[in-house]
Amino acid sequence: MASVQQIRQRLRGQRIETLRSRIEPLLAGRAGAEVWLFGSLARGDWDARSDVDLLAVAPDQGAADQLAEALLGAGLADDVIGLSQGRWLQRQRGDDPWWRGICRDAIRLQPTLQPTPKP
Repeated sequence: MASVQQIRQRLRGQRIETLRSRIEPLLAGRAGAEVWLFGSLARGDWDARSDVDLLAVAPDQGAADQLAEALLGAGLADDVIGLSQGRWLQRQRGDDPWWRGICRDAIRLQPTLQPTPKP
C-alpha cells in the first residue's frame, strides 16, 4: 500500500504534467517565452485548496503580460506574474527574500528541453 507521501508525490507529478501539456500550445509562436510554477505546488507543500501560481517570462514586458493573460484566460492558474527576461534575471540575482524563495523553488514548465536526436 502506498504511503500518503507517495500518493501526494504522484498527484503532484500528475498536476505538473497536466500544466505542462496545457501550457505548450499557448507558447506556440512566442519565441523566448518561459512559464515557471512557484508557490506551494512547486515546493510540494500544497493541499486541495492551494492555488496555482505561475510566472510568465518573455523577452519584453508587453509579451510577458500577454502570456500572463493567456494563461489566466485558459484557466491554468489563479495568479500569474508577467516579467520580462531582464526583470526575471534581476529578481534571480537580487536580495529580496520573497523573490529568493520563488527562485529557489520555481519549476520551469515550458519549454521542456528535448534531447537533440543524433544523426
